[in-house]
Amino acid sequence: MEKENSVEFKVSGRYALFSDPINRVGGEKFSYQVPTYQALKGILEGVYWKPTLIWILDEVRVMNLIKTQSQGIRPVNFNGGNTLSIYTYLVNVEYQVRAHFEWNYNRPNLEQDRNENKHYLIAKRMIKCGGRRDIFLGTRECQGYVEPCKFGEGKGAYDSYGSLSFGLMFHGFDYPDETGWDKLTARLWTPVMDNGYIKFLKPDDCTIKRELSAMRPKVFDENNFSRYPEFNKEGEIIELDS
Repeated sequence: MEKENSVEFKVSGRYALFSDPINRVGGEKFSYQVPTYQALKGILEGVYWKPTLIWILDEVRVMNLIKTQSQGIRPVNFNGGNTLSIYTYLVNVEYQVRAHFEWNYNRPNLEQDRNENKHYLIAKRMIKCGGRRDIFLGTRECQGYVEPCKFGEGKGAYDSYGSLSFGLMFHGFDYPDETGWDKLTARLWTPVMDNGYIKFLKPDDCTIKRELSAMRPKVFDENNFSRYPEFNKEGEIIELDS
């Protein structure tokens, strides 16, 4: 990469459910206190993504007080009918996020699509538009809203709180198309919030991992993927506004 390619945005919503996998065994869902790396990466991929690049989350800032609310839910049983479960959501959430992208070198066939300027400008434009796809906070029923922001601006609820550890938490998944290994792996880490800011470890720096299953990467080629020529029209390059 020749440039930093850093993007900053705010994501907010009425509810969020970044569910702790430990509490899902019995059918209940209980949210983590803060969003996971994988959840924020999914939000950013909903804003803009192509298999040419990998989004790397740098930092998140918690703007609102961490509040929870429990709701009785009637999910459908596998054998028909309904059961009763209690889901615990985060309420009135708002986060500032800073991230950047790097090339996915495990896809050499997409080398022609490695145009930093193109992807950076499209990503900024999609953030300004609120995203290309629906944005949700952890689960589909928790609608989220994305807009540009200046990271660090504004008053946060934890600006003078000090240090707060959240213990062992889920970090994210290592997918085969990003690692080059034909397996799916889960990453764990121990995040610490300092005055509302959480700095993420890069996926390669996570030391606690567990292999989940064998998996092969999805293939992208000329049949299901358009590269740089999509921004050419009759030999003339279409300029992207910032």
